Amino acid sequence: MSLVTDIADAVAAEINTAAPGTFSQAFTALRKVVPAYELAELTDLKVTVVPKAVEISGSTRSASQYDITVDVGIQKKLPATPEVDAEVETLGTLVDQIADYLRRRPLAGAPFAAWVSITNDPVYAPEHLLEKRVFTSVLTLTYRAMK
Repeated sequence: MSLVTDIADAVAAEINTAAPGTFSQAFTALRKVVPAYELAELTDLKVTVVPKAVEISGSTRSASQYDITVDVGIQKKLPATPEVDAEVETLGTLVDQIADYLRRRPLAGAPFAAWVSITNDPVYAPEHLLEKRVFTSVLTLTYRAMK
């Protein structure tokens, strides 16, 4: 497997081994290559970990620094009610919980990688809410490894 895939697998495993009660909603994170779902599948909360990018730079004469990014997508189709604010707020809280859980956490499945940063962009995708009533938020995690 490639380094970015190894990190994505480790992130999914780390999320899935969280103690019960860590997150406000139950889900199983899946590592996928393409995070594509039919609308009917999104009635259940989906948390998908996707390999995104690798940036390699020189560090020493014999080693390179690898900055690996993976995306964690959180998606759910919202019920057909006029009030979406409460649903978006509840799912936004889950996004924050996942970010807080992974922040500075070593990955048991990738002990060679160190956490660097997390970005939440988009916090939620308004066009998904307007067009399909789907909450979509993406956390981009960056880890660093040397080899």
